[in-house]
Amino acid sequence: MNRVLAIVLGGGAGTRLYPLTKQRAKPAVSLAGKYRLIDIPMSNCINSEINKIYVMTQFNSASLNRHISQTYNFSSFSDGFAEVLAAQQTPENPNWFQGTADAVRQYVWMFADQRDIDEILILSGDHLYRMDYSVFVERHRSTNADITLSVLPIDAYRAPAFGLMKIDEASGRVVDFSEKPQGEELERMKVDTTTLGLTPEEAQEKPFIASMGIYVFKKDVLIDLLKSAPDSTDFGKEIIPSSAKDYNVQAYLFNDYWEDIGTIEAFYEANLALTRQPQPPFSFYDEKAPIYTRSRYLPPTKQLDCHVTESMIAEGCIIKNCQINRSVLGVRSRVESGCTLDNALVMGADFYQPFAERASGMGDTSIPIGIGENTKISRAIIDKNARIGRNVKIVNKDNVEESNQEEHGFYIRSGIVVVLKNAEIPDNTII
Repeated sequence: MNRVLAIVLGGGAGTRLYPLTKQRAKPAVSLAGKYRLIDIPMSNCINSEINKIYVMTQFNSASLNRHISQTYNFSSFSDGFAEVLAAQQTPENPNWFQGTADAVRQYVWMFADQRDIDEILILSGDHLYRMDYSVFVERHRSTNADITLSVLPIDAYRAPAFGLMKIDEASGRVVDFSEKPQGEELERMKVDTTTLGLTPEEAQEKPFIASMGIYVFKKDVLIDLLKSAPDSTDFGKEIIPSSAKDYNVQAYLFNDYWEDIGTIEAFYEANLALTRQPQPPFSFYDEKAPIYTRSRYLPPTKQLDCHVTESMIAEGCIIKNCQINRSVLGVRSRVESGCTLDNALVMGADFYQPFAERASGMGDTSIPIGIGENTKISRAIIDKNARIGRNVKIVNKDNVEESNQEEHGFYIRSGIVVVLKNAEIPDNTII
């Protein structure tokens, strides 16, 4: 794998994940209490022995750049690296990244100069899954493919939301693409997924294959495609579909858990699914393929007379005399006495507030960081450093689906209340 270069795409403005992306890039959004989304592809690369990694960023990238530089440092005695390639304006190209393919194109001169690279692996920074990329790359090499796409078998219910493809059952080549098909077009995209390794029973249940947005290219092929189609800005919609006629495009089946965390609802559900017992759909407890993140050296979480069921609590938290059910609490979370948290995602805090400041109400506000006494939170996301007062109810009392209440410190997305980073919710507020 030492001849494989990985490129992790930092994504666009992340409008579907707003307001979590108000001050951060999508891959920098917190996950499972202590990780960030970017840790998933980065860890998959390390576990697959791919240690040459570029991360391409553009929007709100300060915290993402800082996280990468503080977390992923390879030995000076190896040729591994994890470097950020930020969007830049040049005399030849005065524009910012216009899409996935355009982002790679703007740095293609750098990749062309790397003679120790044979394949380029393109990854997304906002998916949750565990994958051995070395198996993926070996399949690419064994079929002598120019491009190999990682695909997911899916059922008819989910299929219309994805870009689908058809394969030639004899050669395995991808021969047709359809973006979010409906009706007869959807029916036309059915394939016999037993040719990719599914059992007949699984193939009947999942007769479609969808792109995961994960690709491996021969380096020279990628460079040729980007240079020959300068107006094509997206891999999935333009570059790859147009290349199927002239290049050997293969599909690699990934039949395991994968979630595109592109919306508030998907992000919320994916996090809370981690608390499911006895076996969550995705687990961080895999010693052979761990997920890495920045070391914080925080103290153990301290609990005083709490009732906690099916929840995940990160390190450095202080929780007192409260009830927590099916919730995720991030690092340095603080929950005071009498609180009830049910189906809540609390991202925690970036720092500890001094005891004297909390006790006296000194500072910019009299509301301490954390969740105040006798507060009830249900089906909500509390972003970092939020200050929730006492006797607050965050329960979406009017069952609102969508609402923009930024001036009051929160949004509602798909019925989920999202309290903004650094927001203040006064005592006795009911949302």
